[in-house]
Amino acid sequence: MAYQFKCLAENDSRYRQAFQLFLERSSEHQCMLDFIHGILPDILASIGEGKSTLNVMGVGSGAGEIDLEMLNQLRLKHPGVKVDNEVVEPSTDMLYNYKMLVSKTPNLEHINFTWNKMTASEFEKHWREKNITKKMDFIHMIQMLYYVADPDATVSFFRSLLNKNGKLLIILVSGESGWGKLWRTYRAQLCFTDISQCVTTEDIKSFLDAKGIKYKNYLLPSQMDITECFTEGNEKGELLLDFLTEVLDFSKMAPPALRAGVLDLLRQPVCSTEVDGKVIFNNNLEVIVLDP
Repeated sequence: MAYQFKCLAENDSRYRQAFQLFLERSSEHQCMLDFIHGILPDILASIGEGKSTLNVMGVGSGAGEIDLEMLNQLRLKHPGVKVDNEVVEPSTDMLYNYKMLVSKTPNLEHINFTWNKMTASEFEKHWREKNITKKMDFIHMIQMLYYVADPDATVSFFRSLLNKNGKLLIILVSGESGWGKLWRTYRAQLCFTDISQCVTTEDIKSFLDAKGIKYKNYLLPSQMDITECFTEGNEKGELLLDFLTEVLDFSKMAPPALRAGVLDLLRQPVCSTEVDGKVIFNNNLEVIVLDP
């Protein structure tokens, strides 16, 4: 059945509100930082082969906090090397915040930032039309393949930009996470837009396996406190439900049976565990690393 839903991503203000609450209630950023400080350095060590400049690209970089963490690890692995950093981000506010962060962060003199206020598909069109031949040493796409029309084609395009020793790093929710179960169960009702929305690493790995493309993958254990979702009328709970379903005003717009079904599933062991009266959602992420 088709519902008159609007995608949360279409309302920039409420999306950013929901995303901020998600970060407060989840260990998302912490599990990424653990990966960046623990495993990423060895991945970065293999790129560059003695170059004086490394070409880096962030696709869907947001406000830049995670980007700068990765760039710092790159500097530690390749001291003295200059970095040409292409930033691809469609949100004016996010780009502004990224630029502000750069202006306040010391020791970035070795990095040249190029700001592309574009979606991934706009950037691809721009790159092809200009017939740009520049190759990249490191490309990262973190939590952004939900917002493209064709994730497989997007991965293929950006992988085609890699230098021979380059790496493409993708982070998405794991297919075994609560998100994966929610989307597999309610894909028809919740995944209704032109963008991919309900994509997990399971989908990307299936595509890569079918093409015979080798990759490495790393699970990033993460969780999110969604207890407030189960108190009717709780403002923060409703905001989290919007984020979980990617539907604007889900509690108000969803038919009672769908709302009850989603809440029931979110509470089940396939999605969450109950700890000391709190409902803790499985927010596990997964990293996929591709060669050219």
